[in-house]
Amino acid sequence: MNLMVLLPVLVVLIVLRFMKLNRLAWMVVWWIAIYIVLNYGVEPPLPSSIILMFMAIVSLALLVYLTADSQSMETAKRIIINFMAAPRFTVPLVIVVVVIPVLVAWKAYSNASKTPQPPLSGRTIHPPPPNEIQFKGKTIDISGGGNPFRELENSNPPNYRNHVENGKTIYYSNCVFCHGDNMEGNGIFAHGFDPIPANFKDPTTIAMLQETYLFWRIAKGGPGLPEESSPWASAMPAWENFLSEEEIWDVILFLYEFTDQKPRAKEAVE
Repeated sequence: MNLMVLLPVLVVLIVLRFMKLNRLAWMVVWWIAIYIVLNYGVEPPLPSSIILMFMAIVSLALLVYLTADSQSMETAKRIIINFMAAPRFTVPLVIVVVVIPVLVAWKAYSNASKTPQPPLSGRTIHPPPPNEIQFKGKTIDISGGGNPFRELENSNPPNYRNHVENGKTIYYSNCVFCHGDNMEGNGIFAHGFDPIPANFKDPTTIAMLQETYLFWRIAKGGPGLPEESSPWASAMPAWENFLSEEEIWDVILFLYEFTDQKPRAKEAVE
């Protein structure tokens, strides 16, 4: 979270708490506050499609809260009628009924009529990885390392299966929403990305990469994309903030297992 956005919002909410706002006014205040936090206070930024979905859920939740009982509903009804009929609310009423819809319509028209523009720079689908990265104070060898649990596939199959099953649990708890049930890059949030997540079943994706490469991309996420990979609107979080090293290696094992792919072998360096 971006504290430079979150703290001012909290201060405003606290100040307004001492004002005698009615329930309807509080609904509007909370709606605006949640939108500001989602749109400006989350890092990396959320795709607009996800923000739209969240705000639709928030709107429904606030509406349910407003109509939770007959007394609340009657109070809201009285406030709305007063807002629409009282002469002192003429200017705000015009803004709500006319100005805001016109601005929304103009914004929609402007977005729809824009001519598609090429990116400012070329995108590199598989940017060159660093030689090593820091992961929670530990150095991970990206160029010459490997998945420490891969060797269990032959030396200790039962233990290897445990790691794969753990990776499965991690994937369907965290990754499925964007990468999809079948790892084809078509999860429910996929189209909020630019470009959409890769199809892992495609032989040109993870089959061309070493497991350490996947560790780098999963651990560092969208914020860790190098400059040559821009401009990508990737909202993939840096999973090093949420998963352990073993959990990331486990989910990588599951990715290859599920897609029936094999990681790229290390190349001998003379």
